[in-house]
Amino acid sequence: MSRPLTAEGARQSLGAHVAAKGGEIRDKYGPRLGWVQLRQLLEDPACVRYPCEIVFDAAALQPGEFAHPAARGPRPEDGFTMYVHPYFLTQPERVPYLVLYQLVRVNYGEFASADDAETFGASALGLTKDEYYQALCAMADELAEAHPSR
Repeated sequence: MSRPLTAEGARQSLGAHVAAKGGEIRDKYGPRLGWVQLRQLLEDPACVRYPCEIVFDAAALQPGEFAHPAARGPRPEDGFTMYVHPYFLTQPERVPYLVLYQLVRVNYGEFASADDAETFGASALGLTKDEYYQALCAMADELAEAHPSR
């Protein structure tokens, strides 16, 4: 007889799933996930559940936010626009770090946590969670210094 899935069980299941999906992305698009591979990944329905396009525009971002997905319509199937701060436009090798962190929202919705995002991004990039987190923090700090009001 199976037990009902608890909230904690669901969290653990999602955590294991995002780690595995990140590993699949690394196997398929790695070991170095750059701009070209990121664009291919975003068009791969095995990796990204809904259509997703990157736009470098800070207007849709909150102050201090480096990237954020916005739904294009009322249904997830309508797709998402992944807004990335234009500060990173000339740094395409860093954009995958930012986009991978936000892709869990596209793939798993609001149920996905920051921990899930770190697990997913770290797995896809072949980093430890701590290394990935430190890289994101460094980019967020840079952005805050370069654009204190954004």
